[in-house]
Amino acid sequence: MSRLAIAAALLLAGCGAKQDIPPNSQFGPNPALPEPSTPLLPEVKIPEVVGWGANEAPLVPRAFAITRLAGDLSSPRNLLPLPNGDVLVVTAKKSAQAPADRPKDFIIRLLMGSAKGKEEAPSNQLILLRDADRDGRAEQRAVLIDKLNAPHGIAWRDGRLYIAATDALLAYDFVPGAAARLGPPLTITDLPEGRINHHWTKDLALGPDGTKAYVGVGSNSNAMERGAEAEDGRAAIWEVDIASGAKRLFATGLRNPNGLTFGPDGRTLWTVVNERDELGPHLVPDYLTSVRDGGFYGWPYSYYGRHLDPRVMPQRPDLVARALKPDYALGSHVAPLGLAFGRGGAFVGMRGSWNSGELHGYRVVFIPFRGGRPAGNPRTLVAGFVGPDGKARGRPVAVRIDRDGALLIADDVGGAVWRVTYSDSPGRSGSAAGPGMR
Repeated sequence: MSRLAIAAALLLAGCGAKQDIPPNSQFGPNPALPEPSTPLLPEVKIPEVVGWGANEAPLVPRAFAITRLAGDLSSPRNLLPLPNGDVLVVTAKKSAQAPADRPKDFIIRLLMGSAKGKEEAPSNQLILLRDADRDGRAEQRAVLIDKLNAPHGIAWRDGRLYIAATDALLAYDFVPGAAARLGPPLTITDLPEGRINHHWTKDLALGPDGTKAYVGVGSNSNAMERGAEAEDGRAAIWEVDIASGAKRLFATGLRNPNGLTFGPDGRTLWTVVNERDELGPHLVPDYLTSVRDGGFYGWPYSYYGRHLDPRVMPQRPDLVARALKPDYALGSHVAPLGLAFGRGGAFVGMRGSWNSGELHGYRVVFIPFRGGRPAGNPRTLVAGFVGPDGKARGRPVAVRIDRDGALLIADDVGGAVWRVTYSDSPGRSGSAAGPGMR
């Protein structure tokens, strides 16, 4: 047997009792939460990544169109559409793996090796894409910054480009329209990194008046199994004063916050959060939530409000008593990494996770909003990242709305940026959000 087959057999041998719940019961403000299951080894299903063929693309509903804005990118993780129509792409790969502290970590790591994309092209870059004729395919690309340290978050305002690398928040002088390499950055503040740096992506949003930056820092473990000291300053969103570099904890108990963005009102910070694993295939639901200043969201002591995680000892009843319930569950193990608002709702990129016998995620959904809050079930807008053969062509991560209202999708293992538009009549295209989504 291959090493992959042996690992899969070991994991299946350790599976516990099924967590049967009704289909679609884990969406919305009050998701179904079965009893935790803690088998010796968790359920795992990870599709092999084969990439996209020359004429292949993700699937969109009728009346929508999708084009490959750019391909042959090495792990595109985030995007920034600029006012002049250009698009900046952050490509990133972590330089080292987190240590394997438990025997099952080695098995899980072996299985995850099949879920990686192409390794040939350089990564950890900032790349400019220019689609001058607006046909949905970039004719020009240029590397603006090279050899960044696992970058992720990106924002622009008033002539300054901000990048959250895994170890620091950086600022560059930049004017949209330029295509030359950027000069050395100003380091605004250091960010938690350290030897482990388990969740390495540091997402970023600028505050409404541009004086503050909000940076998401994920946990160093699944459920604090590496101890409290390893989690210092992590599983949190930091508020950074851009002028001075001073920072404070804005919100805590968020296992891995990504997709940071201010909502339609321009004042409320929202995020999508990757919740913990190894409590069963239907625990714990990942979620979309508004973020309160000073709010605590449960990790690691509780989940989805005040539901205790039985593995975490000693408990902290003082923290659990004030744990906030998230606004909207997205389903368990969907791994949301991208969030963008537009056309009366939120788009969420679900990269797909591993801790289930069935594939969860691997799609982009639209969640309608009413009165500034999510309302109704998610509607699949972009699918087909896993083919009929069960192999992954790509995995959607960041989502953004470009200058023309089209939806942009970063596909990290597929090495592509996709552009989705809606057309209500032949020869006419417009924004991505329109009738026909299911």
